[in-house]
Amino acid sequence: MDVAPRNDEQRLRITEIFHSLQGEADAVGWRTVFVRLTGCPLRCSWCDTEYAFHGGQWRTVADVLDDVASHGTRHVCVTGGEPLSQKRCIGLLAQLCDAGYEVSLETSGAIDVAEVDRRVRKVLDLKAPGSGEVSRNLWSNLAYLTPHDQVKVVIADREDYDWAVARVREHALAERCQVLFSPVHSRLEPRALADWIIADRVPVRMQMQMHKLLWGEAPGR
Repeated sequence: MDVAPRNDEQRLRITEIFHSLQGEADAVGWRTVFVRLTGCPLRCSWCDTEYAFHGGQWRTVADVLDDVASHGTRHVCVTGGEPLSQKRCIGLLAQLCDAGYEVSLETSGAIDVAEVDRRVRKVLDLKAPGSGEVSRNLWSNLAYLTPHDQVKVVIADREDYDWAVARVREHALAERCQVLFSPVHSRLEPRALADWIIADRVPVRMQMQMHKLLWGEAPGR
């Protein structure tokens, strides 16, 4: 008979854990501990965390919780790669919530979020055509969005923008939760995206990646 491992024996492959400022979504600007899990089944054309696709170190959930606690922050962001590609991410999220943190999850939207703890703020990253992964969007995930969640679309060009606006309207996304449009860093002029949103009166929030404005492309920031 198999015996389930204790919580402190459960392990995840971790690329890095670091303390910085949140650069995106509704927690932007808050000191945050980022827990970056290793692995991702997608290969977006504009990905800026390719170093998280492979490698990493196996760490117990208890060790991760101790590391997070050492930084003295309220906010924790579990990210990747695609963190949900590791099944034990679900348990990690719940334990972080149990410990009293404000927890957000950055997910591609290509993996089912049904089991994600409802206390977690999901940031669902819909893939526009310019990502090369538009076919991977799992539209059934929209049913699990709550008002404290966010949908993000990273936009590389006008085609991506038009696609995103159509999806916002088709699925009434702005009535479900906050919707974020973000320009691909160094590919789409931010002012162009701002002008399109204003001209079309789209009910979305534009964001830029504050961490890149502060620290450039440096990993772990």
